[in-house]
Amino acid sequence: MAGADESTGEETWANRFRYLPGHPRQIRFDAKAGQFNINGTTPLGQSLSFIPLAWRIFQDDILNMGRKLWAELFFADDKGAICAVLFHGYSVENLYRLIEPLFYDDLTLADVTVKVTAEKKQTTKEGKTATYYIAQFSYEAADPAEVAARRDFARDFPIWRAETYTGAADMRIQHGYTVPAEDDHHEPEPTAAEAATPAPLQLAA
Repeated sequence: MAGADESTGEETWANRFRYLPGHPRQIRFDAKAGQFNINGTTPLGQSLSFIPLAWRIFQDDILNMGRKLWAELFFADDKGAICAVLFHGYSVENLYRLIEPLFYDDLTLADVTVKVTAEKKQTTKEGKTATYYIAQFSYEAADPAEVAARRDFARDFPIWRAETYTGAADMRIQHGYTVPAEDDHHEPEPTAAEAATPAPLQLAA
């Protein structure tokens, strides 16, 4: 919904982003095929570009895959849906390589447009060659207005994913990632209208 800021006259937008707290749209990185997809079905190609609004790097046993080092990034897609994407292994190391120069330039991932590209790798074992892909990260300047909109949204809503939250993670880095208080984990299912236009929830202390 469009409106105007009375103090500045600038155009403003309400309910621009669509998000069911704790249940972002799942974007998957298929490291065998070098492709991104939605929920394992809808293909998105070999690269993604987005302005992160929250993220964490952590070690945990999630998704029945054993204890690994993970990077979980949250962002809004071109339709305004809040999404989450996971990386592990060498891809996490590559994300660290992006975070470091940003840090020394007094920036974070939330200040830039991140591009993630699947890079082909090969390994040979016992005379057999196997092909796999890892995520490579780069960045470019982002529109300050888009950065501000995401920062405001992440401040007003708990940005997390229920399927990957165990309460036992060894957190390395986090930004904008907020899990609600325990009492808020078991709220009744919202109606379709409530899911489309969520009201602000109480953030965890």
